[in-house]
Amino acid sequence: MTNCRICNSETRELFTHQVLKKYQVKYMQCLSCSFIQTEKPYWLDEAYESAINNNDTGILVRNERFKKITTLLFVFLFNKNAKFLDYAGGYGIFTRMMRDVGFDFYWDDDYAKNLLAIGFPHQPNTTYEAITAFEVFEHLEQPIDAVERMLKLSDTIVFSTEFITDKTPDQNWWYYAFSHGQHIAFYHPDSIKFIANKYGLNFYSNGSNFHMLTKRKFNNLLFKVMVKAAKYGLFHFAKNSIQPKTFSDHKQLS
Repeated sequence: MTNCRICNSETRELFTHQVLKKYQVKYMQCLSCSFIQTEKPYWLDEAYESAINNNDTGILVRNERFKKITTLLFVFLFNKNAKFLDYAGGYGIFTRMMRDVGFDFYWDDDYAKNLLAIGFPHQPNTTYEAITAFEVFEHLEQPIDAVERMLKLSDTIVFSTEFITDKTPDQNWWYYAFSHGQHIAFYHPDSIKFIANKYGLNFYSNGSNFHMLTKRKFNNLLFKVMVKAAKYGLFHFAKNSIQPKTFSDHKQLS
């Protein structure tokens, strides 16, 4: 049986399910940190024929929500004038959104084409106040290696992924995403706590889908309040404290 890709503990087989409508794939769960992983994902080249899967209809709604939450976090808890990076940033949607708010945001992705943040790619040897990694962790074949790469860029990772609850989800859980085959890693809070402890990080979460790993110390209740408050007027208050880069970027790129 394959060991856990997070903590290297023993796993148990949960089920086998068809992926990409053709491959019978085993799913295993760690007996220690409850992380769920697929068998070695030999189908990824096919799954990533398009970097963004066709049924990701929530991509714009999700980015709009994360823009508001991240704005609050970065205005009130970080140096809002520093450099930030969207790791595995897809087509550049979030980078462009955050520059339009006013943050000095940059883009990086080894697989997707930068369509909307042209002119603002990650430059080698640059470090950042914080990086975002939204809907990335569930795609990682080797999560520990990826986290180590992220920590070379910043000591703060703000990320999203749907958590496993104490009740292991059955095969009907939508987040397994069998149809496109890109989701291969599923995290319980204990999985992320293991990573936090391994690298001396503090772990903050809303308990379901929005999280932060950082060297900095905050009140987790404050973190949860900001995640909830983003849907209300506080976002606009925070946004007004910085100057949008929309037109200055236009002039820079002209």
